[in-house]
Amino acid sequence: MGNQSKGKKKILIVDDSALMRRVFCDIINNDERFEVADRAINGVDALEYLKRKSYDAVVLDIVMPKMDGLELMRQLNRLKIPARIMVVSTYVADGAKITLEALSLGALDFIRKPEGISECCMDPFKEKLLSILEVVTDGKMPPPETGKTVQEKNPADFRGKGGETAGEKIVAIATSTGGPRALQAVIPYLPAALDAPVLLVQHMPKGFTGSLAERLNSLSNLEVREAKEGDELQKGTVYVAMGGQHLTIRKARSGRHVVHYTDEPPREGVKPSANYMYESLAESDFQYIVCVVMTGMGADGTAGIRALKKHKNLSVITQSQESCTVYGMPGSVAKAGLSDKDIPLGQIAQEILWCVGVQKS
Repeated sequence: MGNQSKGKKKILIVDDSALMRRVFCDIINNDERFEVADRAINGVDALEYLKRKSYDAVVLDIVMPKMDGLELMRQLNRLKIPARIMVVSTYVADGAKITLEALSLGALDFIRKPEGISECCMDPFKEKLLSILEVVTDGKMPPPETGKTVQEKNPADFRGKGGETAGEKIVAIATSTGGPRALQAVIPYLPAALDAPVLLVQHMPKGFTGSLAERLNSLSNLEVREAKEGDELQKGTVYVAMGGQHLTIRKARSGRHVVHYTDEPPREGVKPSANYMYESLAESDFQYIVCVVMTGMGADGTAGIRALKKHKNLSVITQSQESCTVYGMPGSVAKAGLSDKDIPLGQIAQEILWCVGVQKS
């Protein structure tokens, strides 16, 4: 690394394909922000590099001989070696679950690995890889979780914002980069008897949100499911917005609130968009809404919360900068003066519970 340019962010590429390593090198080295510092052929090779050197980011393949990408991340966690990891994954039968596992182990973001070399050389792939790489190199790993449990109290102790007893309540969470791992420090710590349904917009492509819901459900006491069109909202259930569509809430003829998807274009560059979710709640009968904005790039959620605040009684919780992988989304809400509490990741579940309480037995 002795003759590398100063100021450029140093990247480690880990891939068992010599051709893919060369392609990624060409893409990254042709951008003035980055420089490939080293190339590893598998996880064993990469681990040796990471024991001796630090990098601004690691571009990591998953399926490799000797040691795959998932095992490399487990070893890094065991050895407490920090690394900003961007996963390059192919869409195989188990691709979504494998990618979710990588995100839960600490990967900051991911991109679909093209099956053909021609797609790698096209501008859309190059631009997406470099834009994600920029976010990853600027991101940081959240601090390790303490594993604290949420203390349940008498529902009568829980009041809405301003001290008044809340009526019908709902929790609406928005997150993006770093979200899948951060959510594991929130959703599993909410009780099954939570006195509100929970809506969750996580920026992810179609095909990944179902696996995210399954993973969170396996870790949680309350039910977590990917939201389907027409689902009636039930207390103590988390509804994960489907990738590639915008989740909104509307009132059915039965009088119950149900999930409704729209196919409008991406907003703030994302689909699903938290702004659509928040704005749709303005027309609902929910009297008290807890908006939670967690780690993520961009400003999705700010416009929706600003609009919602004109119609509803809100408590707005943002994840603190020091505990975020990327402070973009919560930072935008806080900068707009819309946040009531800017708190560390480990306190968010407790704050949600304090706001909405548990159901009376």
